[in-house]
Amino acid sequence: MARDGDGWMDCDCGNRHWGKNGAAGLIIIRDGSVLMQHRAPWVHNGDTWGIPGGARDSHESVTEGAIREAIEETGIDPHYLTPLSIFEDNHGNWRYDTVIALGSAELVAHEVNDESHEVRWIEIDKVDEQLLHPSFGATWPEVKKLILTLLS
Repeated sequence: MARDGDGWMDCDCGNRHWGKNGAAGLIIIRDGSVLMQHRAPWVHNGDTWGIPGGARDSHESVTEGAIREAIEETGIDPHYLTPLSIFEDNHGNWRYDTVIALGSAELVAHEVNDESHEVRWIEIDKVDEQLLHPSFGATWPEVKKLILTLLS
């Protein structure tokens, strides 16, 4: 299904990003681990680890867009989520927002479409050991610090 947010944007920092209205992702925390997505080799920055996410539509809030993308990519049931905070990576005329949420024990995730090679719970302290999506890897130290603050 075509969405009004789908499309490339050249941001003020000189990079090209997916999402005419910006993009959002969801990082779910449970029992000291986060839900990570191993991106399929054929997608942009493929064969790297990140979080479910993508382009936001014009009518969506950051949280709505992040949760919709996570449902599309991992099949989660949003009733088992409690959003806690949003980390903003602002590039001027474009931004990527990471919604940080707690997932209950009942939350189940799996690969739903061919964008995901695998989804897996990875301990917070072991995320750095994965080959991370470049943009996620650049913000992970700050996101991790926010997660640890929220959990303390």
